[in-house]
Amino acid sequence: MGLVLSMVLCGSSQALDNPPVAPVRPVTDRYFGTDVVDNYRYMETLTDPEVQGYMHSQADYTRAALERLPGRSALLKRIHALSSADLRRGRFVRRGARYFYLVSEPGAQLPKLYYRDGLSGDDHLLVNPETLGAGSGTHFSLDFYTPSWDGRLVAYGLSQGGSEQSVLHVLEVDSGRDLPEAIDRTSNSTVAWRPDNRSFFYLRYAKPGPDTPRSALLYNARTYLHTLGTLASGDADAAVFGRGVKPGLDVPEGQVTYIVLAADSRHALAVANHNADSNPSTLYVAPLGEVRGSATPWQKIADVSDGVTQFIVRGDTLYFLSQKDAPHFRLLATALARPDVAHARVLVPEGDAVLTGLAADRDGLYVREREGALSHLLRVAFDGSKSRELNLPFEGSVAATVTDARESGALVGLQGWTRSPRLVAYDPASDSARETGLLPASQAERADLESREVFAVGYDGTRIPLSLIYLKGLKLDHSHPTILQGYGSYGLSLEPVFSPARIAWIERGGVFAVAHVRGGGENGEAWHLAGQKLTKLNTVFDFIACGRYLVDAGYTTSKLLAGSGGSAGGITVGGALTLKPDAFGVILDNVGVSDGLRMETEPNGPPNVSEFGSVSTPEGFHGLYAMSAYLHVQDGVSYPAVMFTTGANDPRVAPWQMLKMTARVQAASASGRPALLRVDFDAGHGIGSRASQSEALLADEWSFALWQMGDAAFQPAPGP
Repeated sequence: MGLVLSMVLCGSSQALDNPPVAPVRPVTDRYFGTDVVDNYRYMETLTDPEVQGYMHSQADYTRAALERLPGRSALLKRIHALSSADLRRGRFVRRGARYFYLVSEPGAQLPKLYYRDGLSGDDHLLVNPETLGAGSGTHFSLDFYTPSWDGRLVAYGLSQGGSEQSVLHVLEVDSGRDLPEAIDRTSNSTVAWRPDNRSFFYLRYAKPGPDTPRSALLYNARTYLHTLGTLASGDADAAVFGRGVKPGLDVPEGQVTYIVLAADSRHALAVANHNADSNPSTLYVAPLGEVRGSATPWQKIADVSDGVTQFIVRGDTLYFLSQKDAPHFRLLATALARPDVAHARVLVPEGDAVLTGLAADRDGLYVREREGALSHLLRVAFDGSKSRELNLPFEGSVAATVTDARESGALVGLQGWTRSPRLVAYDPASDSARETGLLPASQAERADLESREVFAVGYDGTRIPLSLIYLKGLKLDHSHPTILQGYGSYGLSLEPVFSPARIAWIERGGVFAVAHVRGGGENGEAWHLAGQKLTKLNTVFDFIACGRYLVDAGYTTSKLLAGSGGSAGGITVGGALTLKPDAFGVILDNVGVSDGLRMETEPNGPPNVSEFGSVSTPEGFHGLYAMSAYLHVQDGVSYPAVMFTTGANDPRVAPWQMLKMTARVQAASASGRPALLRVDFDAGHGIGSRASQSEALLADEWSFALWQMGDAAFQPAPGP
């Protein structure tokens, strides 16, 4: 049973010294007849010593404020104890009887790459990032890995300090020896080994020159062919696909290109994707034996308008999910020798559930479908003649389906809001599933956890799904500190995930809520489009409506409600901050997008045009202006307490977005409540962070929230 918080009314207003003040230097831009004033444009030059000084002084100010909170140390210890107690395995890849996977051991800082022969084989360590960077003040993380078809080699990417600036390496599995390969500029790389197991295709970004704009650094990557034994740097490798590689071939602008192969196929599938996500791609096909440099005879078989989002190659057949004329998606198939995506065979028609995943083994297809918070796995014959739901040990979220198309069977990952991950082996011959034991139940799993699925009602009558997690027996007496998490972009769904660390919040009598707002993919592509570009404010309004539900239903009050979001979720919580500042007592904005009008100037800006729009068009400007919280902060408004967070090496949302937002809120707010900027100088977007960094971030965010909610255990002692 959780202890209900003891509140003190004066606690949240105990004074801090004033934060560092940023100079105001207005810059005015005119967009299609509208003048927009930016008071802190100079902060976008992050290398400027003045800007660096401001970042460090804000970070020091925030650190001092958080260290004054007496309950923070105990909360961090509890988060660490919950988060570090379990052995976790994930990101499995199967190559015959050999399985590759990442392992996070109890207390480990970073995942390590292992393999085993057979599901009951012994663990063998391949890559340990924790041994790299020791004593240097930074760390390395494993960004990606892909084994060869015979399982004897692994291509993998390493990056430093959370930067995601990957360098591709190749390792011999049996000997554990690294080959000479060290190919840089391979962030987001998808590696496709050829059947010879001695060569592979990979993505690489252009080498920047002195005049290369930042917006071009992570754009229009090309796919190259590398053969082991050639120049280890990859600088002699030939580009085989990408924009400008083959004269006359129409390859659209975008962030990534890659090639998809199958061990038994004579065809290569080339993919151009605008933002390295699961939104529709442009597809091309060519005979694998003829993929050689710019002479490759690529044939375009699908455009973005065809709605192809996920795909696998098996033999000479392409199986794919499409959202065209089917917001809940359909499963289709076409022959690669004579591809016709527009008239492909329908294997699974659109239904009430949303099709969200696709895999194949030797005997059939596995199709993941989601209905509400639950997902199921269908077994479908290659010709679509048979389709049935697999009987799995418990209902929850199907988190992964691991197969080798040359072998029978699948590994299926399952978890839920209150059920920790399990890994199940499915055998088609006996139509049975058994737990493998590779993912033991979390020590944090407890019988008194409860989850509930409800609906909030939006401003326009739309029913917005809302997930709640709390301790059984919770009284609806408006007394519970509550975190409301939201995202709502790219058609991504916030599916049920078990979080041991979350127990540290819930066991204090708290509620953790997840808002499934428009812009996500919970209800299919129509749900995504209803929170994108000119409809983006629906995402914010839905989030506010979910907060209102939590108050009206008796879970909490506005003072005890914290809105939490990160990355594109910064649009969501930033919009809640500026459009309805009295709806939340606390806002936690982690590496958030706040100034959409300036996003295109950054490396990750152009890839996001398809999701958010561009300032180069009137419609794009109006959509981006509406969703830019930074431009809607008003002087003299009583804003809630806010903690902004950034990583100094963030390649996805530039740190200046949080710097500018902090300066603007600090200067404008009339509430007297703090607006803090937390900076991790050895982190980026959070991807690849050490476990201790992630734990410290949660402790800082939740301690800040509890302080501002008035929890007596988190009130700082009065200063001298």
